[in-house]
Amino acid sequence: MSEKSEQQRLSVFKTYKLYVGGKFPRSESGRVYEVTDAKGKWLANAPQGSRKDARDAVVAARKAFGGWSGATAYNRGQILYRIAEMLEGRKDQFVREVADAEGLSKSKAAAVVDAAIDRWVWYAGWTDKIAQVVGGANPVAGPYFNLSSPEPTGVVTVLAPQESSFLGLISVVAPVIATGNTAIVIASEKSPLPALSLGEVLATSDLPGGVVNVLSGKTAEIAAPLAAHQDVNAIDLAGADDVLAKELEIAAADNLKRVLRPQPVDYHETPGIDRLTAFLETKTVWHPTGSLGASGSSY
Repeated sequence: MSEKSEQQRLSVFKTYKLYVGGKFPRSESGRVYEVTDAKGKWLANAPQGSRKDARDAVVAARKAFGGWSGATAYNRGQILYRIAEMLEGRKDQFVREVADAEGLSKSKAAAVVDAAIDRWVWYAGWTDKIAQVVGGANPVAGPYFNLSSPEPTGVVTVLAPQESSFLGLISVVAPVIATGNTAIVIASEKSPLPALSLGEVLATSDLPGGVVNVLSGKTAEIAAPLAAHQDVNAIDLAGADDVLAKELEIAAADNLKRVLRPQPVDYHETPGIDRLTAFLETKTVWHPTGSLGASGSSY
């Protein structure tokens, strides 16, 4: 056997990056931190996002909001379904990452990934139905039509659950974008790798750049400027502990952000529509009918 054939091949380690505006930047700060598995074994170095990265993500999310919120609900559903298709094709990779991140056996990790893929499909099916459930005509005492329809809140910061690093992540991100919002996602501080890999799936799933932006690092450090940012319209505190949640809610009150407080959730259960409606605003339109509404006969 030749000396060359006896040499052991070195593995190519993956370089994890943030996902902002459809691109994959390293942290502006240049910092990284070690990510380990459930047994303390080193897995990778993850980028440690900074306040500047958070601000860049807000700019990207705001820029993408007009196009995404203006897309048809049917089109948004197609894109969410496409994300599920792409995840299905990369299932083996995510099974490995989830198993390492959450200390699960391969079979249990596969069940989690399957559930996450199905969750994308579930929310894809709701994109063109939620308006029918929460909108409609309102009875009024007078010669008027009174119609209410839901509209997206805007740019939403999402603190991903700390423990359920993949299924929980999908369960809080998918409903935000299904209803036309754009998102800035702060990955689980302890287990960010599945979230960072999700960025690679989103980039190849027809999802416009900036609709979802994924940051990793110290949750409190990244979340603080986002909670106070005047161009962030809402925040989901799913991944915050009680102390951090209180601090962020106070910061968010400065410009009257909508806040979804953390609550105990079993992400394996079929979700209701609570998260779909959490970041929707209701627009009500009055229009005269009869002799007062000749110009509005099309109604």
